[in-house]
Amino acid sequence: MIMSASAFTTGGADHTVELVVLENPESATDGGLAVPSKEIIPLLSQAERPKINIFKDFRSREKPLEQVIKNITEAEISLLSQLSFWVWKGSRYSGLVCMVLSSIIYFVMEVLSDKFNAQSIPLFETAFTRCTVTLILSCLWLRTSGQALFEATNPWSPLVLRALLGSLSLLSFVYCIQRIPFSQALVLGFTTPIFASIVAKIILHEKLKIADIVGLICSFFGMLFIFKVLYTRRLLKAEEASIISFMRNHHIYIALIGLFSSITSGISYCLIKAAAKASDQPVLTVFSFGILASPATGICSFAFEEFVLPSRYSLSLMLILGTLSFLAEVFLARGLQLEKVGKAVNVQFTEVALSQLWGICTSRMSWSFGQLAGCLLILISVTCTMYIGPDKDNE
Repeated sequence: MIMSASAFTTGGADHTVELVVLENPESATDGGLAVPSKEIIPLLSQAERPKINIFKDFRSREKPLEQVIKNITEAEISLLSQLSFWVWKGSRYSGLVCMVLSSIIYFVMEVLSDKFNAQSIPLFETAFTRCTVTLILSCLWLRTSGQALFEATNPWSPLVLRALLGSLSLLSFVYCIQRIPFSQALVLGFTTPIFASIVAKIILHEKLKIADIVGLICSFFGMLFIFKVLYTRRLLKAEEASIISFMRNHHIYIALIGLFSSITSGISYCLIKAAAKASDQPVLTVFSFGILASPATGICSFAFEEFVLPSRYSLSLMLILGTLSFLAEVFLARGLQLEKVGKAVNVQFTEVALSQLWGICTSRMSWSFGQLAGCLLILISVTCTMYIGPDKDNE
């Protein structure tokens, strides 16, 4: 754009100054000014315009989505690892939590056996399968963690005694189940926490507080309420009548065998704690038990029972139950390692309460005041034990 101005004077009179604007469509070449035209010039040239490709845009959005999914997965894995660490050893409540998990796993095993059992398998054969699976999995666990199986520094005295007494307890308990009604066998079996607390007081010199004693008494009486109702409701069939007639003649012997099973199991709990604390590896106690219990139950299965070849379905169920049994034994050993025996064994009554509540909720059994009172006593006792937590001298 070029502007020019002119002015002139005639006879002293002023004249108007005229401003002329000239437009030059061509640009100045030698340092001159570029004169724009009336044409609209875009801000970006054709070469500078961004190229939009819908396929390229879609792929560019795919990477952030994969990254988000990867971050979520890593966060879930991290949360799971933190939770596992907290359960295993990251909290002062880890011992009690492990005992609760052990009881829950035993309850799940009971539900699976009741719902999916399609073939009648003898008890010693079932015990042999579970002990064998437990032995194999515990061996794999120890080999993976780098623990020597037969190292000279291992506490062999408590490990050998634990294996011996645990096997005797298992064999005598299976014998009781075959000879007396299942509810009575369970009552005898759940005297184990009481004997374990007494033996821990004698052998391990543990201090039993009043709260621990009251908790054990409440849980045991709650279990008595439950199984008294179940036993009075039971209809006597032909085989049950034969069991009752056998009990009239051999009642004292069966009761002594049941008490022997509970006492040896209680002593075994104390040996588990001693061996696990000495070796700092609770799975080692599970492995030692499997070494002796697996061949012992296998010999009893072939000697006293007729072997039944399981179907594929029954074998799969037995393997699943064996794996769950291994996990329950591991959590049990870990809980006894971290917590006082008198406080830890009280949590085991959770299995009884969960079993009864499951039967009532699924209409598998009709409820009664005695059952609800027993479940309530057990849940109150276990809740108080968890709320009080471990003793300060045990942390």
